[in-house]
Amino acid sequence: MKLVFASNNKNKIQEIQQLVPNSIQILSLEEIGCTEDIPETADTIEGNAILKANYVTEKYGYNCFADDTGLEVETLNGAPGVYSARYAGEQKDANDNMDKLLSELKDKTNRKANFKTVIALNLNGKQNLFTGIINGKIIEEKIGTNGFGYDPIFVADGFNKTFAELTMEEKSTISHRGIAVKQLLTFLQKLSQ
Repeated sequence: MKLVFASNNKNKIQEIQQLVPNSIQILSLEEIGCTEDIPETADTIEGNAILKANYVTEKYGYNCFADDTGLEVETLNGAPGVYSARYAGEQKDANDNMDKLLSELKDKTNRKANFKTVIALNLNGKQNLFTGIINGKIIEEKIGTNGFGYDPIFVADGFNKTFAELTMEEKSTISHRGIAVKQLLTFLQKLSQ
């Protein structure tokens, strides 16, 4: 089965291809000739995932899944949330985003946060949503060089290392994206039985 993953983020594509069985071939947007930026104009994480999946299905005719992920910080009323990638501006720079967040949390004692991933799957004319959430906290400085995004400042509950200190394998077993992808895979495996 070929499924388009509505992303050109090579980190995400690699992370997901590692999780899916070999019977499923993941295609990137680049591989189907989609070079335009898909608008992410929804005001929720779910909404953006749906927008991206629908865009590929309607314009290119492929079965497709898309994800959107946000970091939700409790004391900031869920911010950066849907704006996580461009929190510090349109340049979408991870270090700028982390610096802005750390500065906003400087005097805060409540550092509870969660990563939330929503996957929208368009398959054979039907849409399904899968949600993964991992709770944790934002630490006070960047630690680690693995991963991407906010990984160097996020420690999941029950762990003493940031996501950026974990290997990709360790992270994908516990991460928000890993949880949502497992739900997606369970769904796809039931279909293929």
